[in-house]
Amino acid sequence: METKPSAWAFMFLTMTTVLLLLLHADVISSQDAGATLSMYVDELPKIPILPGYHKLLWGIVLLPKHIRMGMYEKKWKFHRDLPETTVFVYGTTKTTASFPGPLIEAIQGVSTYVTWNNYLPDTHILPWDPTLTIAEPKMGGIPTVVHLHGGVHEACFDGNPYAWFTRNFREKGPKWSRLTYRYSNIQHPGNLWYHDHALGLTRQNILSGLLGPYVIRNHIIEDPFMLPSGPEFDRHLIIADRSFYSDGSIYMNAIGNNPDVHPQWRPEYFGDTITVNGKAWPFLSVYRRKYRFRILNASNARYFRLQFSNGMTFTVIGSDTSYLTKPIITGAIILSPSEIFDVVVDFSTVSSTEIELTNDAPYPYPEGTPTSLPISKVMKFLILPSPASDVQLDYSGIPPSLVSYQPARADYYGMMRRYISLYEYLHPVTGTPVQILINGKRLEDPVTETPKTGSTEIWHIINLTEDNHPFHSHLAMFQAVKVQQLQQKQTLLTCLQQSNDVGACNMVAHAVGSSTVDVPEHEKTWKNVVKIDPGTQTTIIIKFNLIVNDAPYPFDATAQPGFLYHCHILDHEDNEMIRPLHLVN
Repeated sequence: METKPSAWAFMFLTMTTVLLLLLHADVISSQDAGATLSMYVDELPKIPILPGYHKLLWGIVLLPKHIRMGMYEKKWKFHRDLPETTVFVYGTTKTTASFPGPLIEAIQGVSTYVTWNNYLPDTHILPWDPTLTIAEPKMGGIPTVVHLHGGVHEACFDGNPYAWFTRNFREKGPKWSRLTYRYSNIQHPGNLWYHDHALGLTRQNILSGLLGPYVIRNHIIEDPFMLPSGPEFDRHLIIADRSFYSDGSIYMNAIGNNPDVHPQWRPEYFGDTITVNGKAWPFLSVYRRKYRFRILNASNARYFRLQFSNGMTFTVIGSDTSYLTKPIITGAIILSPSEIFDVVVDFSTVSSTEIELTNDAPYPYPEGTPTSLPISKVMKFLILPSPASDVQLDYSGIPPSLVSYQPARADYYGMMRRYISLYEYLHPVTGTPVQILINGKRLEDPVTETPKTGSTEIWHIINLTEDNHPFHSHLAMFQAVKVQQLQQKQTLLTCLQQSNDVGACNMVAHAVGSSTVDVPEHEKTWKNVVKIDPGTQTTIIIKFNLIVNDAPYPFDATAQPGFLYHCHILDHEDNEMIRPLHLVN
């Protein structure tokens, strides 16, 4: 496998670009076909549920289960008035494969085994860029590898970008080692998701549809909460923006913002159509009762600031894979790409019969283009009369307290401190990004972050770009505890670009501002995604053990190929905003 651009690949991309432009010459001006669609004409789909365990003796005994999950090319209907779209999707069969993929329901402490099979065609439905560090199979095909986002498990099951494989395992990347992944589900209950993580192709593969939800349950802990439950009242909402041509195909740019450097790559992909569970601007009929919504932002780069049109509130009970200590009521929640919020919404007291879920997050976030129609709308709730049957009655509640984990403290004496700087290199003519790096290094560069397994560290994340970045680490959990404004940002940026040495750039002199952004109360739990504001140093406490009791991982976390941390704006991640993370004893 080559990970460097080659002459044939560059020529292939150039020819592909020309061909794409010719093929879409009649519709290229209508790549905004989705933006013209009528809203709220399709019902919100229920995501298929796939148990990750076997039940025996009327459910008293739970045993591990082996799932065979395929990746298929098929047609998907995103809207009543849009032609069918060719997508790549997960499913146990091609017939049942869906956008998003099925919800895998696991039980804490009961392993789920998944064999991920690649049945995709030899050519991609979207353009790609060979000048990135990218998987290039010699015999063609679409490289894929699955990452369980938020999972705590061995590195060989983590979905390393170099562990990619093509159709029927015809070719495999240098880090490939397992046909079947074991998810031991040892961690606390919470919300995860699975998605593609192939080297340099993550943004294309997820945009094509390779994503799905995963939940870990513990009925002993969770049932006493009496939260809304069951497939009608405990729903996943997976929000993802897309753009479409008038023939229904997904639009992704074929030409980059700096084609002399990267012929196809652009810093962010923003679609003009908001989909929820695979439908554009759907509606959901709800009774006057409480509902639980597990909301995931599966977009490439778009942030969402969600609110209800009538001013009603969210009761946030969890974020990412963790419950909060207690429920927090808020009128708005901001979701960065890959972030999850677990909320309860009470429709029992509203006078409205129709309520919209809206979005007003600028793009790029936070100082980009203001949001306007149609992306300011997400979905609609139609309020039905009072429940007519006992099944529809509301016996749920919201407990005063939820789950208490080990606290995040930044005052541990002698704790290892690391500085993680985020900055970009701009094109000398266009002034737009050509590469976005962490500490001035690429994925291929030698590992520099080697925490001790079982340790807790302080990481200071320095953002010298204009964008907010969703910081994500595999395996580890963390909390933001402090946000400081940076002083003399340009001086610091120039120094880091020249030396890539935080120590040499006198970081202490630049992070002297008082706390400028309070961490929202509903984000104060152990997370796997933290938003890093531009022009700030965000301090996080990061733990390399089980957060429930500070217990060590029950596996060798130091084994190869190790783990990763990166920005979860997929376009940034694919262009080097990703670094290796290797634990040591």
